[in-house]
Amino acid sequence: MLYSHKTPEQKRRDLRAMLTPGTARQFPGAFNPLSARLIEEKKFDGVYISGAVLANDLGLPDIGLTTSTEVAARGGQIARMTDLPCLIDADTGFGEPMNVARTIQELENAGLAGCHIEDQFNPKRCGHLDGKNMVDLDTAVKRIAAAADARRDPNFLIMARTDLRAVDGLDAAIDRAKALVDAGADAIFPEAMKDLSEFDAVCRAVDVPVLANMTEFGKSDLFTRDALADVGVAVVIYPVTLLRSAMGAAERVLDAISADGSQGAQVGAMLTRARLYELVDYEAYNRFDTGIFNFQVPGLDIGSNNANL
Repeated sequence: MLYSHKTPEQKRRDLRAMLTPGTARQFPGAFNPLSARLIEEKKFDGVYISGAVLANDLGLPDIGLTTSTEVAARGGQIARMTDLPCLIDADTGFGEPMNVARTIQELENAGLAGCHIEDQFNPKRCGHLDGKNMVDLDTAVKRIAAAADARRDPNFLIMARTDLRAVDGLDAAIDRAKALVDAGADAIFPEAMKDLSEFDAVCRAVDVPVLANMTEFGKSDLFTRDALADVGVAVVIYPVTLLRSAMGAAERVLDAISADGSQGAQVGAMLTRARLYELVDYEAYNRFDTGIFNFQVPGLDIGSNNANL
């Protein structure tokens, strides 16, 4: 009821313990708190919170328009609804090293288990678009060093993302990844890898866990978990998958209402009332206060005629 049963500190320890090279832990991207609860129920390993999703949910493109406080606030709302560790996209850290330091502490305060910080200029752009502008090595290193120095919980995961592959090639990206590990990064996120051999090369080059981004419509093929595990990947994210799925379904229903004058034909594909109440744990609130929940939820009775409403 209400929030997670685990403290942020425990979830950070859980994240550290699970990030073993070759395990390819799966972190679907949550687009709101309820979707995080669904990810947990489906027994995934963790929850990813995408900067693109946070921006798009506000109706904005993913070009660095969100603020650190907006990201921390929404990330905290998602993280507190699940026992799973949540890894959040902190973009470029939202400024210079001092801003990066504040960002880390705001994310700690919000209950996140870890974050990644990238080496693009601010404003940044989606990692699978062309024409990215990269900061120099010194700036990238200072961001990660500031992040590692600022954290108060040593288990808060600092992941460094590098987008250099698309600009200067794989070897340059690997060299930068090594420097970022030396600066204090606990894990590496090599963005926009071309194929499995490139993931394999990064995993072999660094002695920290490596993340694979399996986003749709990007520069990487959608490799299976087993294939990524075989080359040493520790964690796999699916950042925008649920948002795209939900918005695709919403668009189809709106088209049906416009065309047919009713949503009736689409009801069979919707989450039922009973299932929604189950996800929000409506019945548990009755045990706390019968004044809140004093009616029969349609569908909880197996024989109910309203099970599909």
